Amino acid sequence: MNRPGAGRGQAGYTLIEVIVAFAVLGLGLMLLLGTLSNGTRQVRWAADAGRAALHARSLLDGVGLSFPVVPGQTNGDFEDGRYRWTLAIAPYVDPDLPPAAPLAQGGPQVYELTLAMDWGEAGPRERLQVRTLRLHTSDPAGTGVP
Repeated sequence: MNRPGAGRGQAGYTLIEVIVAFAVLGLGLMLLLGTLSNGTRQVRWAADAGRAALHARSLLDGVGLSFPVVPGQTNGDFEDGRYRWTLAIAPYVDPDLPPAAPLAQGGPQVYELTLAMDWGEAGPRERLQVRTLRLHTSDPAGTGVP
């Protein structure tokens, strides 16, 4: 009774095949963990940017209430210094229109508000700048608060 293949060793995986399989598995895990790590970093950045946008919105909503609408620059922070901001207020001049006559004292004036906010290490992905216009009529006392 001679069987074909009798006399050879048992069939199975060689040491080289096992090493190659572990190398492929290690490479796959390395790529997967790198992707997950990058994903968590982006989620954290998005959360920080979202919080900065909310702080910016609340700060701009308070201009004219908490802050007087007068030309100048103000700065501060939120969350114990985690988010830092600078608000600049200047009279708005439309560059596309010819220079107009000065407005009457106490009349309505358009102001340009520029809010710069940064957080973390203030890198390029950790900055937010918002520019908007605000129509303001100053009070007769001239305090800048309506």
